[in-house]
Amino acid sequence: MPTVAPLDLDGHILAVEFLGDVPFFANASGSFHLIDGGEKVVEAHQGMASCVRDPYKQRLISGGEDGKVMTIANDGSIKELAAVPRKWITNVAAGPQEAIAYSVGKSAFVKLSSGETKEFAEERTVEGLAFAPKGLRIAAARYNGVSLHWAAMQSPPADLEWKGAHTGVTFSPDGAFLVTTMQENALHGWKLDSKAGAEARHMRMTGYPAKVKSLSWSAKGKWLASSGAPAAIVWPFQGKDGPMGKAPLELGTRANIMATAVKFHPAEDILAIGFIDGMILAVRLADNKEALLRRPGKGAITAMSWSANGKLLAFASEAGDCGIVDIAA
Repeated sequence: MPTVAPLDLDGHILAVEFLGDVPFFANASGSFHLIDGGEKVVEAHQGMASCVRDPYKQRLISGGEDGKVMTIANDGSIKELAAVPRKWITNVAAGPQEAIAYSVGKSAFVKLSSGETKEFAEERTVEGLAFAPKGLRIAAARYNGVSLHWAAMQSPPADLEWKGAHTGVTFSPDGAFLVTTMQENALHGWKLDSKAGAEARHMRMTGYPAKVKSLSWSAKGKWLASSGAPAAIVWPFQGKDGPMGKAPLELGTRANIMATAVKFHPAEDILAIGFIDGMILAVRLADNKEALLRRPGKGAITAMSWSANGKLLAFASEAGDCGIVDIAA
């Protein structure tokens, strides 16, 4: 039976991520709480607005209400990467070749490893950022679609248009698909054709009873899990056309209790699903076998993260009752 080590934190936890076997809880107040033997608190911002794990290095990237972009290493040391005085850093992303991206209002910025910073202006506010897995290409989600920019070249962006407000963006691990969360209860996707000048094909993923706030790709990119329903909605991306014409899986169905966070295991097709009542289930895709990882708590699960070896699952809730589940216990 999995064991849960509880952790009570004050304030809203924006994100939780592992660096090695050490979980870092990013607090909207501006601090990081890391659990390494004991609890350690590192002050990084005067108010934190965004935080992601760098998939290429052992570090987190955070953006603050103080206009600073910071990096935090696995030993808890912090370093300033960029600053935009008197502005909020609403989104951050980490890319290949040590590139980082951040957004301020209607502009996306990419800082290259050389120290050079490129600005990409949009007509509307940037709501989400993501790097493509190959090549220095950045996607900026905005109203009515997504702009794709080559960060190291001076070339016009590729515009992926779809009416409505796009609030977040993610690339599939192989870079063949791009998916956005929307202000309406839907996802929208594009199949990115590798042929120059070819039209990107649309994928509509609708029917959610609530907004989708959490997405997670499986380790090999064959599945995309999403919140926003009384189950995890998991779309198939095995074929060349992705989920077009295919029905999603519905995992961990719980009557009218909404799934609020999803996170795939780093190696296996096992999905952790967090719910609005604080419960966490793990479901194996091969046979839909469920395991209870945590009983209901004080608040909705807002973020989850697996350790690199897949033996620990850290979670955060909107009520501050966080913790670490030891799967191997």
